[in-house]
Amino acid sequence: MKIMMFAHGGSLNRGCEAIVRSSAFIIKEKINGAKVYLSSQKPHTDGIIPRLDGVYDGTRTEIRKYSLDWAVSFLHFRLLKDESYALRKIEQKVIGRIKEVDVCMSIGGDNYCYGEQPQWYEIDRNVKRSGKKLVLWGCSIGEEDMSEQKLQDLKLFDLILARESLTYNMLLSKGLPNVKLCADPAFTMEKEELPLPDGWQEGKTVGLNFSPLVWKRNTKSRAAVRELIWHILHTSDMTIALTPHVMENDNNDHEILRQYYEEFKQTGRVILLPDNLTAVQYKGYIARMRFFIGARTHATIAAYSSCVPTMVLGYSVKSKGIAIDIFGRERLVLGIADISDSSKLIGRFDEMLMDEAELVQTLRKSIPNIKRMSYKAVDYLKQLG
Repeated sequence: MKIMMFAHGGSLNRGCEAIVRSSAFIIKEKINGAKVYLSSQKPHTDGIIPRLDGVYDGTRTEIRKYSLDWAVSFLHFRLLKDESYALRKIEQKVIGRIKEVDVCMSIGGDNYCYGEQPQWYEIDRNVKRSGKKLVLWGCSIGEEDMSEQKLQDLKLFDLILARESLTYNMLLSKGLPNVKLCADPAFTMEKEELPLPDGWQEGKTVGLNFSPLVWKRNTKSRAAVRELIWHILHTSDMTIALTPHVMENDNNDHEILRQYYEEFKQTGRVILLPDNLTAVQYKGYIARMRFFIGARTHATIAAYSSCVPTMVLGYSVKSKGIAIDIFGRERLVLGIADISDSSKLIGRFDEMLMDEAELVQTLRKSIPNIKRMSYKAVDYLKQLG
């Protein structure tokens, strides 16, 4: 089976790296002879991922103004209200690879949470025209994200693998017959343990991840997180390890975390982890933390899967659904509106401290089953033939 993953924005987002890295591993572990290729919008960032059989240039092609393609695209849209010709030209590097594989796998997890995605829709249509299998791998989609256009696109898929039960139940309610429940593949990802940095207290370090994406959606959250840091420093003797997980332009965790570091470094109990580690290296640090607070989903998955009590600064259905599947309810998940309220952040943090033993026990019981659900995705993939 030859598989091409697409809709991957590059591995400067360590969550995207974690999805590709863990997916390639579990697919090759369970499907004999499987070949896994990656079409990437930033192929130069993906050399850190082992077990891939090739990384393709999936960057978009610019249509130069007044070129023949520009003129044809303009006429198609003006006369027919049809942008498909332009989209095919823009995505020609991905579309040109479809014929070389058996299965085209749309990855990214939450790509369908951000409005309409006409470029993915056009690739999907070309996959089906080519007679290839089309899979949506480990997705999260909220009811609020759905539209008629998106629903029509989802009907093209031979297999939709929802990574948590909220998405699974919502998609079933839309009448889609091709939906299966699994878990995010990153729950299975290995870790690499680097030497601990100066100031790290073994058994007494709490990780904190915060993102510009969350801050932009709730601008008051930045001050509330600052109050939480102050609370931890003044009511405990723990060290705080500021932990970036996405280092993209205009979406760089390290930049916003550095500002907290500069503000609190004089306490001697705040560490800023570097911005150049791989997903498995970040997981190696997160796994040795006592607690974790995170805005990036795959940073929290690294914590959950290491049985580290975790508080989620959530901003979409995925955070809620993953927590429900682990704990049976939305345990220690704060919605986007809640995280500007420092009293709620502090209250949930204190709850996490108080319930530490119970949380660890629940994670140790739940995570093995969650990992089995990650592998279940490969079983469903094998059934496609």
